[in-house]
Amino acid sequence: MKFRILKSMIKQGFVGMWRNRMMSLASIGSVTSALMILGMVLILILNINNVTNMTKEQFDEIHIYLKEDITDEQINTIEDEIQNYEGVLSVVFQSKEQALEIMKNRWGEESDLLNGLEENPFPQSYIIQLEDIKYADNVVSNLEGLSGIDKIKYFKDIVKRIISVSNVIKSGSLIVIGILMLISIFIISNTIKITVAARKKEINIMKYVGATNGYIRGPFIIEGILLGTIGSALAVILVDVAYQYIYKILNNRLYVFVTSYMVPSDDIFIDVVIIFMTIGIGIGILGSIISLRRFLRV
Repeated sequence: MKFRILKSMIKQGFVGMWRNRMMSLASIGSVTSALMILGMVLILILNINNVTNMTKEQFDEIHIYLKEDITDEQINTIEDEIQNYEGVLSVVFQSKEQALEIMKNRWGEESDLLNGLEENPFPQSYIIQLEDIKYADNVVSNLEGLSGIDKIKYFKDIVKRIISVSNVIKSGSLIVIGILMLISIFIISNTIKITVAARKKEINIMKYVGATNGYIRGPFIIEGILLGTIGSALAVILVDVAYQYIYKILNNRLYVFVTSYMVPSDDIFIDVVIIFMTIGIGIGILGSIISLRRFLRV
Protein backbone atom coordinates (compact mmCIF):
# COMPACT_ATOMS: atom_id res chain seq x y z
CA MET A 1 0.00 0.00 0.00
CA LYS A 2 2.73 2.48 1.00
CA PHE A 3 4.77 1.56 -2.08
CA ARG A 4 1.72 2.22 -4.30
CA ILE A 5 1.25 5.66 -2.68
CA LEU A 6 4.94 6.49 -3.14
CA LYS A 7 4.75 5.33 -6.77
CA SER A 8 1.72 7.55 -7.32
CA MET A 9 3.51 10.57 -5.76
CA ILE A 10 6.56 10.06 -7.97
CA LYS A 11 4.37 9.76 -11.06
CA GLN A 12 2.49 12.95 -10.17
CA GLY A 13 5.80 14.69 -9.54
CA PHE A 14 6.98 13.86 -13.07
CA VAL A 15 3.57 14.86 -14.49
CA GLY A 16 3.67 18.20 -12.66
CA MET A 17 7.17 18.89 -13.93
CA TRP A 18 6.14 18.03 -17.52
CA ARG A 19 2.96 20.16 -17.39
CA ASN A 20 5.01 23.19 -16.46
CA ARG A 21 8.00 22.20 -18.55
CA MET A 22 8.96 25.73 -19.53
CA MET A 23 9.09 26.86 -15.91
CA SER A 24 10.75 23.56 -15.01
CA LEU A 25 13.44 24.15 -17.63
CA ALA A 26 13.90 27.68 -16.32
CA SER A 27 14.24 26.31 -12.78
CA ILE A 28 16.70 23.61 -13.86
CA GLY A 29 18.71 26.22 -15.78
CA SER A 30 18.72 28.58 -12.82
CA VAL A 31 19.71 25.85 -10.36
CA THR A 32 22.42 24.63 -12.74
CA SER A 33 23.77 28.16 -13.18
CA ALA A 34 23.68 28.88 -9.45
CA LEU A 35 25.34 25.57 -8.61
CA MET A 36 27.99 26.07 -11.30
CA ILE A 37 28.97 29.37 -9.71
CA LEU A 38 28.72 27.73 -6.30
CA GLY A 39 30.88 24.87 -7.61
CA MET A 40 33.55 27.25 -8.82
CA VAL A 41 33.50 28.94 -5.44
CA LEU A 42 33.79 25.57 -3.66
CA ILE A 43 36.68 24.54 -5.91
CA LEU A 44 38.29 27.91 -5.22
CA ILE A 45 37.96 27.25 -1.46
CA LEU A 46 39.38 23.71 -1.85
CA ASN A 47 42.34 25.05 -3.81
CA ILE A 48 42.90 27.88 -1.33
CA ASN A 49 42.94 25.30 1.49
CA ASN A 50 45.38 23.20 -0.53
CA VAL A 51 47.65 26.19 -1.20
CA THR A 52 47.49 27.22 2.47
CA ASN A 53 48.33 23.73 3.71
CA MET A 54 51.13 23.24 1.18
CA THR A 55 52.53 26.66 1.98
CA LYS A 56 52.45 25.96 5.71
CA GLU A 57 54.18 22.61 5.13
CA GLN A 58 56.75 24.30 2.93
CA PHE A 59 57.31 27.36 5.09
CA ASP A 60 56.85 25.90 8.57
CA GLU A 61 60.58 25.34 8.48
CA ILE A 62 63.84 27.19 8.95
CA HIS A 63 66.80 26.92 6.60
CA ILE A 64 70.27 27.35 8.12
CA TYR A 65 73.14 27.88 5.69
CA LEU A 66 76.54 27.01 7.12
CA LYS A 67 79.83 28.81 6.56
CA GLU A 68 82.32 27.34 4.08
CA ASP A 69 85.04 26.94 6.72
CA ILE A 70 82.83 25.24 9.32
CA THR A 71 84.32 22.19 11.03
CA ASP A 72 82.66 18.80 11.51
CA GLU A 73 82.71 19.39 15.27
CA GLN A 74 80.79 22.65 14.85
CA ILE A 75 78.26 20.92 12.57
CA ASN A 76 77.60 18.24 15.19
CA THR A 77 77.31 20.86 17.96
CA ILE A 78 74.76 22.85 15.96
CA GLU A 79 72.63 19.74 15.33
CA ASP A 80 72.72 18.72 19.00
CA GLU A 81 71.66 22.24 20.05
CA ILE A 82 68.78 22.37 17.55
CA GLN A 83 67.41 19.00 18.69
CA ASN A 84 66.89 20.48 22.17
CA TYR A 85 64.91 23.53 21.02
CA GLU A 86 61.20 23.67 21.81
CA GLY A 87 58.91 23.21 18.80
CA VAL A 88 61.47 21.44 16.60
CA LEU A 89 59.92 18.46 14.80
CA SER A 90 62.95 17.30 12.81
CA VAL A 91 66.43 18.39 11.74
CA VAL A 92 67.79 17.31 8.35
CA PHE A 93 71.35 17.92 7.22
CA GLN A 94 71.80 18.76 3.54
CA SER A 95 75.24 18.44 1.97
CA LYS A 96 76.49 20.55 -0.92
CA GLU A 97 76.04 17.58 -3.28
CA GLN A 98 72.46 16.97 -2.14
CA ALA A 99 71.62 20.64 -2.60
CA LEU A 100 72.98 20.56 -6.16
CA GLU A 101 71.02 17.40 -6.98
CA ILE A 102 67.78 18.92 -5.65
CA MET A 103 68.31 22.00 -7.82
CA LYS A 104 68.90 19.81 -10.87
CA ASN A 105 65.62 18.01 -10.25
CA ARG A 106 63.78 21.33 -9.93
CA TRP A 107 65.23 22.63 -13.18
CA GLY A 108 64.25 19.49 -15.07
CA GLU A 109 65.26 19.70 -18.72
CA GLU A 110 67.31 22.85 -18.05
CA SER A 111 69.44 21.08 -15.40
CA ASP A 112 72.25 20.63 -17.96
CA LEU A 113 73.13 24.28 -17.34
CA LEU A 114 74.35 23.29 -13.85
CA ASN A 115 76.75 20.69 -15.23
CA GLY A 116 79.03 23.44 -16.54
CA LEU A 117 79.78 24.80 -13.06
CA GLU A 118 83.45 24.57 -12.11
CA GLU A 119 82.61 24.15 -8.42
CA ASN A 120 79.52 23.52 -6.35
CA PRO A 121 78.12 26.92 -5.29
CA PHE A 122 75.61 25.54 -2.80
CA PRO A 123 76.43 25.63 0.92
CA GLN A 124 75.91 22.91 3.49
CA SER A 125 72.70 23.49 5.37
CA TYR A 126 70.20 22.28 7.92
CA ILE A 127 66.43 22.20 7.33
CA ILE A 128 64.53 22.50 10.60
CA GLN A 129 60.89 21.37 10.44
CA LEU A 130 58.77 23.07 13.12
CA GLU A 131 55.69 21.75 14.87
CA ASP A 132 54.13 25.16 14.25
CA ILE A 133 55.30 28.47 12.79
CA LYS A 134 54.74 30.10 16.20
CA TYR A 135 58.02 28.54 17.44
CA ALA A 136 60.06 30.18 14.67
CA ASP A 137 61.02 33.39 16.52
CA ASN A 138 62.43 31.58 19.56
CA VAL A 139 64.31 29.03 17.47
CA VAL A 140 65.84 31.73 15.25
CA SER A 141 66.80 33.77 18.31
CA ASN A 142 68.66 30.77 19.74
CA LEU A 143 70.34 29.98 16.41
CA GLU A 144 71.76 33.49 16.11
CA GLY A 145 73.99 32.74 19.11
CA LEU A 146 75.65 29.73 17.45
CA SER A 147 78.96 29.95 15.58
CA GLY A 148 79.45 28.49 12.10
CA ILE A 149 76.11 29.73 10.76
CA ASP A 150 76.28 32.03 7.73
CA LYS A 151 72.59 32.73 7.08
CA ILE A 152 69.18 31.92 8.58
CA LYS A 153 66.06 31.92 6.40
CA TYR A 154 62.45 31.48 7.50
CA PHE A 155 59.04 32.56 6.24
CA LYS A 156 56.80 33.45 9.18
CA ASP A 157 55.48 36.69 7.65
CA ILE A 158 54.69 34.99 4.33
CA VAL A 159 52.68 32.24 6.04
CA LYS A 160 50.75 34.76 8.15
CA ARG A 161 49.85 36.82 5.09
CA ILE A 162 48.75 33.78 3.08
CA ILE A 163 46.56 32.50 5.93
CA SER A 164 45.05 35.96 6.42
CA VAL A 165 44.24 36.40 2.72
CA SER A 166 42.84 32.87 2.42
CA ASN A 167 40.54 33.44 5.42
CA VAL A 168 39.16 36.63 3.84
CA ILE A 169 38.56 34.87 0.51
CA LYS A 170 36.90 31.89 2.22
CA SER A 171 34.61 34.15 4.27
CA GLY A 172 33.57 36.04 1.13
CA SER A 173 33.03 32.77 -0.73
CA LEU A 174 30.76 31.41 2.00
CA ILE A 175 28.62 34.55 1.76
CA VAL A 176 28.36 34.08 -2.03
CA ILE A 177 27.38 30.41 -1.52
CA GLY A 178 24.63 31.43 0.94
CA ILE A 179 23.22 34.01 -1.49
CA LEU A 180 23.25 31.53 -4.40
CA MET A 181 21.44 28.92 -2.30
CA LEU A 182 18.73 31.44 -1.33
CA ILE A 183 18.27 32.41 -5.00
CA SER A 184 17.92 28.75 -6.02
CA ILE A 185 15.39 28.07 -3.25
CA PHE A 186 13.38 31.12 -4.36
CA ILE A 187 13.34 29.98 -8.01
CA ILE A 188 12.25 26.41 -7.23
CA SER A 189 9.70 27.72 -4.75
CA ASN A 190 8.11 29.90 -7.45
CA THR A 191 8.09 27.00 -9.92
CA ILE A 192 6.25 24.80 -7.43
CA LYS A 193 3.81 27.65 -6.69
CA ILE A 194 2.81 27.75 -10.36
CA THR A 195 2.18 23.99 -10.30
CA VAL A 196 0.18 24.34 -7.10
CA ALA A 197 -1.93 27.19 -8.56
CA ALA A 198 -2.69 25.14 -11.68
CA ARG A 199 -3.87 22.22 -9.55
CA LYS A 200 -5.62 24.22 -6.84
CA LYS A 201 -9.07 22.88 -7.69
CA GLU A 202 -7.82 19.29 -7.74
CA ILE A 203 -6.05 19.79 -4.42
CA ASN A 204 -9.17 21.21 -2.77
CA ILE A 205 -11.13 18.14 -3.91
CA MET A 206 -8.43 15.87 -2.48
CA LYS A 207 -8.70 17.70 0.84
CA TYR A 208 -12.48 17.33 0.90
CA VAL A 209 -12.30 13.57 0.32
CA GLY A 210 -9.87 13.22 3.23
CA ALA A 211 -6.41 13.16 1.64
CA THR A 212 -3.69 13.79 4.20
CA ASN A 213 -1.39 16.78 4.05
CA GLY A 214 1.52 14.41 3.47
CA TYR A 215 -0.17 12.85 0.45
CA ILE A 216 -0.89 16.30 -1.02
CA ARG A 217 2.64 17.60 -0.37
CA GLY A 218 4.33 14.45 -1.68
CA PRO A 219 4.16 15.05 -5.47
CA PHE A 220 5.33 18.65 -5.10
CA ILE A 221 8.28 17.63 -2.93
CA ILE A 222 9.13 14.93 -5.49
CA GLU A 223 8.97 17.59 -8.21
CA GLY A 224 11.30 19.84 -6.22
CA ILE A 225 13.72 16.92 -5.69
CA LEU A 226 13.68 16.17 -9.43
CA LEU A 227 14.38 19.80 -10.34
CA GLY A 228 17.22 20.01 -7.81
CA THR A 229 18.71 16.65 -8.84
CA ILE A 230 18.69 17.37 -12.57
CA GLY A 231 20.13 20.85 -11.99
CA SER A 232 22.83 19.36 -9.72
CA ALA A 233 23.76 16.62 -12.20
CA LEU A 234 24.15 19.12 -15.05
CA ALA A 235 26.19 21.43 -12.81
CA VAL A 236 28.51 18.56 -11.77
CA ILE A 237 29.18 17.62 -15.40
CA LEU A 238 29.78 21.21 -16.55
CA VAL A 239 31.97 22.15 -13.57
CA ASP A 240 34.05 18.97 -13.88
CA VAL A 241 34.57 19.46 -17.64
CA ALA A 242 35.47 23.14 -17.15
CA TYR A 243 37.92 22.39 -14.30
CA GLN A 244 39.60 19.55 -16.21
CA TYR A 245 39.97 21.83 -19.24
CA ILE A 246 41.51 24.64 -17.16
CA TYR A 247 43.80 22.18 -15.36
CA LYS A 248 44.92 20.64 -18.67
CA ILE A 249 45.71 24.04 -20.20
CA LEU A 250 47.73 25.14 -17.18
CA ASN A 251 49.46 21.81 -16.72
CA ASN A 252 52.33 22.43 -19.08
CA ARG A 253 55.90 23.44 -18.30
CA LEU A 254 55.09 27.14 -18.47
CA TYR A 255 52.47 26.94 -15.72
CA VAL A 256 53.57 23.82 -13.84
CA PHE A 257 54.21 25.97 -10.76
CA VAL A 258 50.50 26.91 -10.70
CA THR A 259 49.16 23.37 -11.18
CA SER A 260 51.51 22.02 -8.51
CA TYR A 261 49.36 23.91 -6.00
CA MET A 262 46.01 22.96 -7.60
CA VAL A 263 43.92 19.99 -6.46
CA PRO A 264 43.68 17.42 -9.33
CA SER A 265 40.13 17.10 -10.69
CA ASP A 266 39.99 13.36 -9.88
CA ASP A 267 40.66 14.13 -6.21
CA ILE A 268 37.68 16.47 -5.85
CA PHE A 269 35.13 14.92 -8.25
CA ILE A 270 33.48 12.68 -5.64
CA ASP A 271 33.35 15.55 -3.14
CA VAL A 272 31.73 17.82 -5.75
CA VAL A 273 29.12 15.16 -6.63
CA ILE A 274 28.18 14.60 -2.98
CA ILE A 275 28.05 18.33 -2.16
CA PHE A 276 26.10 19.26 -5.31
CA MET A 277 23.56 16.45 -4.96
CA THR A 278 23.05 17.18 -1.28
CA ILE A 279 22.60 20.91 -1.89
CA GLY A 280 20.45 20.37 -5.02
CA ILE A 281 18.07 17.92 -3.36
CA GLY A 282 17.99 20.05 -0.19
CA ILE A 283 17.16 23.18 -2.19
CA GLY A 284 14.41 21.28 -4.06
CA ILE A 285 12.79 19.98 -0.87
CA LEU A 286 13.08 23.32 0.94
CA GLY A 287 11.71 25.24 -2.05
CA SER A 288 8.73 22.89 -2.27
CA ILE A 289 7.96 23.09 1.46
CA ILE A 290 8.17 26.91 1.46
CA SER A 291 5.83 27.23 -1.54
CA LEU A 292 3.29 24.84 -0.03
CA ARG A 293 3.33 26.44 3.43
CA ARG A 294 2.85 29.97 2.15
CA PHE A 295 0.48 29.26 -0.72
CA LEU A 296 -1.65 26.27 0.25
CA ARG A 297 -1.36 26.32 4.03
CA VAL A 298 -2.02 22.60 4.13
